[in-house]
Amino acid sequence: ISDQKPLGCWSVKHGQVLTCPVVCNFETHEYIAVHDDKVLRIWKDEDINLDKVFKATLSADVYRIHSLPQGGPLVLFRGGGVRTLDVLLEAPQQEIENVVSAEVIRWSGAFMEGQEPVLIFTTEKDGHFFVYVQKPKLSSLHRYKLEQQESAKPLCFTAHITNQTVTLLCLYSNYSVYQVLIPLQQDTEENEEEQEEEEEVLSKSLLLNLSVSGTVLKGTSLVVLDKDHIAVLGSLAAPGKQPKEYLTIWNTKFQTLQTSKELPLGTSGQLWCYEEKFFLIHGKVLTVIMYKCETSSLAAAVGKLKDSQTPDVSSFLNWNTLEDEELVVSIQSQESVALKAESRMNLRSRSTVAEQQQETLSVGQLLINLKDSSTYVLETELRKLMAKAPTPDLQATIGCVVTALIDRCKRNPKYYPQNFLHQIVETRDLSYSLCPDLMALALEKKDMHLLQVCLQRFPDIPEEVTYTCLNVFLSMSDAHLQSIDVDLDSVICYIDIELDNKEVKTEIVENGFSAEMDQDTKIPRESQFRSDGGSCPVGLQKAALLNAVLHSAYTETFLLPHLKNLPARQAILFLRYLYYLYVKCSEKVNTTLPGIRSPTINQIMDWMCLLLDAQFTVMVMLPEAKELLSNLHRFVRAQVRFYSELNKIEGSLQELQRLNHLRESQTYSIEVLEII
Repeated sequence: ISDQKPLGCWSVKHGQVLTCPVVCNFETHEYIAVHDDKVLRIWKDEDINLDKVFKATLSADVYRIHSLPQGGPLVLFRGGGVRTLDVLLEAPQQEIENVVSAEVIRWSGAFMEGQEPVLIFTTEKDGHFFVYVQKPKLSSLHRYKLEQQESAKPLCFTAHITNQTVTLLCLYSNYSVYQVLIPLQQDTEENEEEQEEEEEVLSKSLLLNLSVSGTVLKGTSLVVLDKDHIAVLGSLAAPGKQPKEYLTIWNTKFQTLQTSKELPLGTSGQLWCYEEKFFLIHGKVLTVIMYKCETSSLAAAVGKLKDSQTPDVSSFLNWNTLEDEELVVSIQSQESVALKAESRMNLRSRSTVAEQQQETLSVGQLLINLKDSSTYVLETELRKLMAKAPTPDLQATIGCVVTALIDRCKRNPKYYPQNFLHQIVETRDLSYSLCPDLMALALEKKDMHLLQVCLQRFPDIPEEVTYTCLNVFLSMSDAHLQSIDVDLDSVICYIDIELDNKEVKTEIVENGFSAEMDQDTKIPRESQFRSDGGSCPVGLQKAALLNAVLHSAYTETFLLPHLKNLPARQAILFLRYLYYLYVKCSEKVNTTLPGIRSPTINQIMDWMCLLLDAQFTVMVMLPEAKELLSNLHRFVRAQVRFYSELNKIEGSLQELQRLNHLRESQTYSIEVLEII
């Protein structure tokens, strides 16, 4: 999430609707989805089209699929029936029992108790609420009725299991949190008979009133953090003021508000918690906040109680670091989606809290103090800061350092620490999201070498930035680039260039194979089809920069719209270079270009197809592209024919290889094999 890169995208056909959240099967690393209530789909990362993946039509409507790290996926049907995915796939059309009758499921959750998965769900019927506890592998089901309250009704639920006891937390419409304890029963025939005879009513106890300085927090979602802390998302409306949405952390043991954070852009009302991370929609972005719970103490609770006179409660987490441009701890940018791991919540005692805040502020305070210092002092202190940074916060600290340097460059256009920035990018494990303004600064300063290194090393560069770099590289003249220092390791071993009308070849012959030796074969030589006379259409420096673009990660869906804006002249030049690389790869027996970080045949083909998709109309209409497209077409057609012929004799070659293994090594013989 912090890298802002879509890893995969799948869609159903028009008219089909995904009817429950998609989950991941931790055991098989597959995705599981249900569309149109009954159609089950299962696929993996490498699958592209959902129409071609595994499909099973079930006999009943699915409410939710729950995936447990060690228990496998559980499928909960709208009628209350539960099946493990393995059992369901054995007979997808098996009959599913109707457990809940006319009741409607309102919430469900899955948990592990020892080695056994436990599924809990709540239902509603005519204003009455019921709780079901089910152990699918043991075919165990218990139904309870929730104690009714005339003045309020449940809005949402959450639960956890500790010591064979289910703790169900209910947020009611009077904005109080109630607790219900349900012991996990050992199933015997007597228990089943008692349950059938009498419906057990669960009593609830008040756990927490969501009130801050007399103002009620109107909660919409809650999650359990540990046995002493819960998080509630809701709105707080002071008298005479507009309601404001807050994420709040409460200590249930001491009945105190531990900390809160205003969310001014609004939320969807939903809050998720997974592996010590909060997930919530804030405005139009997905916000992720890491936290860490430690043992609750009375000192910490009392300390927070003193501060709870204002809605924005000060906390053991310095929330302000999420918004301070100087600290940059959260690595925010215009396209930032995530609040990084450095915005941690540590639920701990006051003494530890103070130390944590001091450590967090030390980096930011240092950067503020260095704001007006000399260039020499700034760089010296920043080098010291990177050298002594603790390992867990090293990346965040380096991100702060780079951002501080960029801020100095913005304030002083004459200042540009080129060598320092190169050293940081080349020796540190950075990403685009840690320093989002760095590549923009390099483009402004026309620092081609820094852009090259960023493209090679950053795994999360937005497609718009990748396109901008490509356009800049193609637009610059080769004469101008010759005076620029760039890394030529990816091109120096294979590229052909012309200097003063004299061709220089640095071609590597592999396994005794070269284009010159291949005069009589049917493999087309590049000189026959290359429209630019046989040499590389760009200079060494530009080729090295374009290779860096070919190495950068991208998502086709997001890159294609930008490539459509590439000027025709640059598009034709880029296609010529890609064609040149394609021919070069085809000369080699293993279709691999020599050199360090040279582009692969797959990268070349992918970019060539992408460019043709984006610029197809332009290429067809322009006379300058006609010869290039014709040559490319003939070369690809010849290759297809050649490999087709190889496929025809594949069986004979395999038989020959088998005979070689069977033949005695000391026996001399002459054999004639007829290939039909």
